Amino acid sequence: MYQPPHFREDDLGAQHALIRTHPLGLLITAGPGGLMANPIPFLIDPEASERGTLRAHLARANPQWRELEAVEDCLVVFQGPQAYVTPSWYATKRETGKVVPTWNYVTVHAWGRPRVIADSAWLRRQIADLTDLREAARAEPWAVADAPEPFTAAQVKGIVGLEIPVGRSAGKWKVSQNRPEADRAGVIAGLRDLGGADDAMAALVHARSIDR
Repeated sequence: MYQPPHFREDDLGAQHALIRTHPLGLLITAGPGGLMANPIPFLIDPEASERGTLRAHLARANPQWRELEAVEDCLVVFQGPQAYVTPSWYATKRETGKVVPTWNYVTVHAWGRPRVIADSAWLRRQIADLTDLREAARAEPWAVADAPEPFTAAQVKGIVGLEIPVGRSAGKWKVSQNRPEADRAGVIAGLRDLGGADDAMAALVHARSIDR
């Protein structure tokens, strides 16, 4: 991944936080079947290995798990908030006109050697942990145990597990750090005016402006 120094994010805590808040990663393999990619929800266990271990499960009908058994390395891409940035928000546009559009985004790339797991106890723990994490904020959380046991057992037979101890990772927070203060202020105001999902990017631009 192209990483200009001002956009680079090497802090593991920040990378893991993005994975927890945006857990749907794009799992990419280059195995015997060629390039393959599937969006898969992941958990990150920061204590399981030096850089953390990713845990997930795939449908047994998904051919990518066979690819995972055949490769030494795979890549998972996690994407956080993103937004188009118009030059019209920049003070520099009014001063010199020397501006161009861009796109702000936050991403973490994680590489590691995959391990496919068929153990039913591991799979039950995986689906329970993933469910509990995503249901925790609900007033009446749904739990795996709420489903009939024969149904759950049948579902578990239809999946395979995946562990990826992260060997290396790269974070990129491209949130207008390369722009002058007045331009960053214009980006924050413009994104806040749009509202909705763009509020998250406005907050990131503001936070990284403070960090400078």
